[in-house]
Amino acid sequence: MAIMITDDCINCGACEPECPNNAIYEGGVEWAISDGTSISGPYELKGNHVVDAHDKLKPVSDDLYYIVPDKCTECVGFHEEPQCAAVCPVDCCVPDPEHVENEEILLLRKGSLHL
Repeated sequence: MAIMITDDCINCGACEPECPNNAIYEGGVEWAISDGTSISGPYELKGNHVVDAHDKLKPVSDDLYYIVPDKCTECVGFHEEPQCAAVCPVDCCVPDPEHVENEEILLLRKGSLHL
């Protein structure tokens, strides 16, 4: 399961530098799979959507910090718990019910993002 940032976010930015996958972005900022990863070339997102790793994609949120589900691994393989949730002062980093995944899938994603 990916983590999401709720509307309770106060835009403090504490979560962004903690993410080992560079999956957290400030509201309105475009994202790319290659940001903070070793990926280049074609990359398959969920739903069999293939993009170039360097393509800049639309922000998930225009107003609040957001987490890209295709890059989130819940810190599996890096830490014991999601670091965004651990540092969030308002507890707005929570499991995303629309992106439920098991540990095996999260580890595979970690491996694909960090060749």
